[in-house]
Amino acid sequence: MTDEGLCTFCSGTRPPLPDGATARSPLAGTGPGSGSGSGGWGVGTWPRSPVGLSRAVIALLGCVIASDLFVIGAGLHLRGLWEGLAADESLNIYIDPGLRAQELYDLAGNVQTAAFLATGVLFIIWFHRTRRNAEVFESGVQRMGPGWSVGGWFVPVANLWFPYRVASGIWEASVRLHPDGGWRTVPKTVLNLWWGGWIVSVLASRIAVSQWNRAREPEQISDAAALVAAADALDLVAAALAIVFVRAVTRMQVERAGSRQAATVPERAVPGPTAP
Repeated sequence: MTDEGLCTFCSGTRPPLPDGATARSPLAGTGPGSGSGSGGWGVGTWPRSPVGLSRAVIALLGCVIASDLFVIGAGLHLRGLWEGLAADESLNIYIDPGLRAQELYDLAGNVQTAAFLATGVLFIIWFHRTRRNAEVFESGVQRMGPGWSVGGWFVPVANLWFPYRVASGIWEASVRLHPDGGWRTVPKTVLNLWWGGWIVSVLASRIAVSQWNRAREPEQISDAAALVAAADALDLVAAALAIVFVRAVTRMQVERAGSRQAATVPERAVPGPTAP
């Protein structure tokens, strides 16, 4: 525990090594017995706390949810104008009300894009840290190296599957062991819901944007706007599931690090009574 009452993992500090042990040199090799596992170069001896990063990611995911609500409202308002034009071609939505609605929708789209990009960058940083921690906890269950926790998101087509494989290894390695050291499994319901929600959201967004770009007539634009709003609603759900996933993994890693520290750090000797 630190002076502030935090465990060393949550505070971002490292516990003292057992008596007689020395810290592993950054220049040490990565061969068998070096402690680096299958992740290769740069995996440390102690895990690094993901708590601070997780709080920032969750806050930004909240911003994504707020921006989704903003763009859904603006989009449905704009859709109403195009729907009215489809029903009555004598209406003119290209003047003040229509221009304001379009400007609001453009602003909402820019806010949504900014929130998504900022969240994506920080999420990947958090994801990479938890993957490195997973290498420290259980390197044997990792299916892909730590680099794929970043690169896997940018490989076309493969990014629909690679990040899930990385996340699955993180999940399995982060599970706290039984008190006797036995392996314990935790259902991957949260993981599967998060990934399923993300994939559905991405595919729905691509379909909606494609239809929006092809729309030319008022009725087509109205239908496309409804589809875009539905895709934004799915993105909102995916962001909420991502919050649950980030909280779950962070909690499991804190618990696993705490049990690892308790098993590694020797109890401090209690001073005996002094002689008179």
